[in-house]
Amino acid sequence: MKKSFSLIELIFVIFILTLIGSYINIKFQDNKLNDAANRLVLYLKETRYQSLIDNKYKSNDELWHKKRWTLKFFRCNKNVGGIYYSIYSDTNETGHPSFEEALNDPLTNKKIYSTNKCKIINNRSKYVLLTKEYNIKDVEVSCNSTTSLGQISFGNNGKVYSKLSSYENEYNKYEIKNSCSIKLISQENVVKEIILEPNSGYVYKKRE
Repeated sequence: MKKSFSLIELIFVIFILTLIGSYINIKFQDNKLNDAANRLVLYLKETRYQSLIDNKYKSNDELWHKKRWTLKFFRCNKNVGGIYYSIYSDTNETGHPSFEEALNDPLTNKKIYSTNKCKIINNRSKYVLLTKEYNIKDVEVSCNSTTSLGQISFGNNGKVYSKLSSYENEYNKYEIKNSCSIKLISQENVVKEIILEPNSGYVYKKRE
């Protein structure tokens, strides 16, 4: 009766275990990427809803457009690395989001906000930390009109904008006229795509 494995049998077992481990790791990473996309869809819907009920227009304020509800992607500082996003209304008109100006997560009541230090802090949603939480290495926004990674702003009329301009006539130039794609790209180069429709602001995760 055979009591030991041959070298070929051991190599075969190791090969099978490696395949199983790789499959489990791929599924785990795919699930994390799906979670990131689902959370971003939820947050974009909440941003649009907030915009519909919160009209920021003021005829006596030349910078009123800065207060529109916006989701913007940022890079963490070089010491940390990675990508995050914040959702805010720039009520102070400084051009930089602050904790007080950020939108609340409807599920946790935490601020959808971070700084470029990209730290997990109890009163801030950890889900905005795309790299730290979801292993995402890049974001591509097809309708990006800025020099940054991209931003999406909503008007109370349901329209969607890719940039906040200094003048009313220029601001209208940045209204999204075609479907906008937001791609989340993992370290393994797996991509999840979110589609944002013009006019209606309808947002959904693209089926594979």
